[in-house]
Amino acid sequence: MYWKDVWRFKTSIEYEFKYAGRYGAKGEKRQKKKKPTPEEMELQNRTNKSNRTRRLIKANFSPGDYWITLTYRSGTRKDITEVKADMRLFVKQMRKEYQKQDVPLKFIYMIEIGTLGGLHAHILLNRIPDTDKLVTAYWPHGHPHFVPVYEEGEYKALGDYFAKVPQESEDKPKKEQLKPIDKDHYAYSSSRNLIRPEPERKKYYRRNMRKLLADGPKPTPGYYIVPESIWIGTNRFTGYSSMRYIENLIGGGNSETSGKYLRPPDD
Repeated sequence: MYWKDVWRFKTSIEYEFKYAGRYGAKGEKRQKKKKPTPEEMELQNRTNKSNRTRRLIKANFSPGDYWITLTYRSGTRKDITEVKADMRLFVKQMRKEYQKQDVPLKFIYMIEIGTLGGLHAHILLNRIPDTDKLVTAYWPHGHPHFVPVYEEGEYKALGDYFAKVPQESEDKPKKEQLKPIDKDHYAYSSSRNLIRPEPERKKYYRRNMRKLLADGPKPTPGYYIVPESIWIGTNRFTGYSSMRYIENLIGGGNSETSGKYLRPPDD
């Protein structure tokens, strides 16, 4: 038996088909499984986190929202406690301004160490009129760098960015203060009002899976399948077949920020 997981968004639908049983359970004749190495497990954990974050972004943000780098002036060196306090005050002040316009503030941010050892933050914000002016006013520590989110792909670059392991730094005391979610990943913060996408899960039997693999996916009426999103193969750790793909609403567009804009300034 397989799980068919479906995530529904405003202009797209995502599908994943994967084996639902334990190792050794009855099912299709599987290929030889292998025990993942620590490096492979790290990559898999990061990929899973990237997909979760990408879907979180996709469910809550739109083209025209802002990806902002909040830096400190040259020569400023604050510790992690001070940076966290600056971010809390920044979010509090921005939330009050959004409330004046009857719009809930939505955000995801991560504090990071730059290549030169200084701390800075990246934040994704939903946009309202004068967001850039408000950010500049309430971040007096340096010059914010703004990049609008635009239509292209499925927010993969941002998901990858929030899932990545921070750059190494010689300033180890600061690096150690960036508390990880687990031993592989560092935490990001987000507003509590975000929609947290959960899949619709259904059973998908072996005979259906064989037919799907043989025929290939068929789009839902009114949608088209994104060719580069299709993955069909064998899970090398379980030995069972799996499949995933994304379909977009015809004429509906999709969203992502390009990876080329996500590199923060050195500090």
